[in-house]
Amino acid sequence: MPAKSPRYVRVAVPVPLNQCFEYRWPAGLPLPAPGARVRVPFGRRERVGWLVDGADEARFPDAKIQSVTELIDRESRIPPALWRLIVWCWNYYHHPPGEVLANALPPFLRRAGPAPSPLPAAYALSETADLPNPAVLEARAPRQAELVAAMQSGAISAAEAAGFSSAALKRLLQLGWVNALTRRQFALARTGGPQLSDEQQAAVSAVRPALGEFGRFLLDGVTGSGKTEVYLSLIDTVLEQRAQALVLVPEIGLTPQITGRFRRRLGIEPVLAHSGLSDGERDQAWLQAASGDAPLIIGTRSAVFLPMYRPGLVILDEEHDLSFKQQDRLRYSARDVAVQRAKLDAAPVILGSATPSLESLQNARRQRYRHLRLTQRVGPGDLPDWRVVDMRQQAVEEGVSAPAAEAIGAALRRREQVLVFINRRGYAPLLMCHHCGWQADCLRCDVHMTLHRRPRCLRCHRCGRQQPVPQRCPACAGIDLRRIGEGTERIEQWLADRYSDYPVIRVDRDSTRGRDAMENLLAQIKQGTPSVLVGTQMLAKGHHFPKLGLAVILNTDQSLYSADFRASERLAQLLTQVAGRTGRANIRGEVLLQTYHPDHPFLQALIGQGYGPLAERLLQERREAGLPPLTFHCILRAEAGNQSAVSEFLAAARQVRPLPDGLLLYGPMPALQARRAGHVRWQLVLQAEKRHGLQGFLDDWLPAVERLPGARKVRWHVDVDPQEF
Repeated sequence: MPAKSPRYVRVAVPVPLNQCFEYRWPAGLPLPAPGARVRVPFGRRERVGWLVDGADEARFPDAKIQSVTELIDRESRIPPALWRLIVWCWNYYHHPPGEVLANALPPFLRRAGPAPSPLPAAYALSETADLPNPAVLEARAPRQAELVAAMQSGAISAAEAAGFSSAALKRLLQLGWVNALTRRQFALARTGGPQLSDEQQAAVSAVRPALGEFGRFLLDGVTGSGKTEVYLSLIDTVLEQRAQALVLVPEIGLTPQITGRFRRRLGIEPVLAHSGLSDGERDQAWLQAASGDAPLIIGTRSAVFLPMYRPGLVILDEEHDLSFKQQDRLRYSARDVAVQRAKLDAAPVILGSATPSLESLQNARRQRYRHLRLTQRVGPGDLPDWRVVDMRQQAVEEGVSAPAAEAIGAALRRREQVLVFINRRGYAPLLMCHHCGWQADCLRCDVHMTLHRRPRCLRCHRCGRQQPVPQRCPACAGIDLRRIGEGTERIEQWLADRYSDYPVIRVDRDSTRGRDAMENLLAQIKQGTPSVLVGTQMLAKGHHFPKLGLAVILNTDQSLYSADFRASERLAQLLTQVAGRTGRANIRGEVLLQTYHPDHPFLQALIGQGYGPLAERLLQERREAGLPPLTFHCILRAEAGNQSAVSEFLAAARQVRPLPDGLLLYGPMPALQARRAGHVRWQLVLQAEKRHGLQGFLDDWLPAVERLPGARKVRWHVDVDPQEF
């Protein structure tokens, strides 16, 4: 007997309201599984939403409930495990269900209409095709002849086929001379890998028995210890089992490097998923992953929501990286979502890093994660030597000390590459009038505007506002406007003038805006030509530069005295990662750190003992101070055009419910970035001893906050497990 049709349904609509909405369900119509698309009236228009569940009773009077306009999907396209992950996200992060779904789903599932057809991954000549003589085909159909000639030596990828005539390809498919191939059918040439070290083999042996079941592993390996080889060995086993692997990386810039390496070693074309793709490309990635036609998926943060037909393994590389935390809309941690996803998919998850986050180290200490260590570099390279330059006693030219300049020149003469690291893009972080002290500040944020040379402008790196560079001081009409401080553009210019016989390659957000810009820059670097690389933390993440012998680190002292309690952890990770780019082949690596605080205990501990012992010390400090990961935080942040609306709303929110034992509430207080894009930003900070205690309080507190009169006068959001204050 068919299941009884419900009278009402709850629908998640993509609006910033933390609730589902009730609608009347058509009588006698079977109810699809959760996630099926429906069209519903909402306000003065109709919107596409997603079914959540059905009910025979409604919370509101029947006369106020409207009916579902259209059932778009007879069957839900969202796999059950992925649906449970999405529900977990909106409950854990206390975010509107419709916005969570809109964040997690591909473009075609956010609108009405049929799904696009999956596209082939490659094309190959049919083994049974009765091809005409090449000369005859060339005379009759030269475009078809070009395609046939290209396939004579083997299949060609869809990307390669796009360079030929689409009409010719269509005709060859119709004739049956060419077959379309899926990714699993499109086998590439494979290259062998190195023999695993004892530590690498031990890590593989620890994870391999867990394939097919949930397990959590922290792969803690020094830079250059071969974590990627561990990933490759395990993925190879997963592919042999006809299952799928998902690899998450922190930045789009890392995808070309890791994709090429995995393609060569595994003999398959990975599916890519990141924000740089078009809507059509995102749709295709979803369809291929959901059908199982994508054996290997490589992507950034959002790829954690791609479905897998046969999930086998989830890998999060550089798990410590802040890029895995989304800082707007749905403020989720891809690391935590990946662990939850692996649990729902009954698959192991590996979190890999040379500088593990304190959260992951604490989980390993509590034996929630199995801690796998790689303590030695593989191959001929050794960990680099550190040299500290006391800037209080040095002549400095454009931020570079004399010892650093000499070391750069010596490395170039040895035919090595040099990395000059400065985590500030632009030309100069401040433009100031030497006569009256005027500073070029952003009118909408509490920051200075950065001077850029290409294009020449003043730009705010928080809100994106740009304005022309004044010729005279706006305050006193003086002409002595000075550029204070150094950014990547300024360092690049100085290096190009000083070492004019060698190329200078700048890698930052400005120089990599083009679609293939990062890939082209990395290809230029990997040619191994003696050169100077100048860049931000984009160059510190997972790159392998065999010819890099020297890293010079400029201007990191401000992090030693930051108001953010995570600043020391992040500085240690950053310095260790930058240092780890050097000395990865037969070159002895050296790191030259410029600082005005050479005796600072933090620097002494990092250089003298390494990241691991320093991380243990930082964990102890967090324990004594009662800070995460030993406690748990949530921020309620509000912003408006004036401070009174924000402070009144937060003051009312503070009083709306009594605090239970084990919870503390701080504020209202200004955010560290107290004004951004013209809005005043204040916050409340909740701290709990137990995660479940925090979640239980939020379940009761936030609905009461939503009902406050001031809630509609400000923009506000909740950030669970915040990474920035």
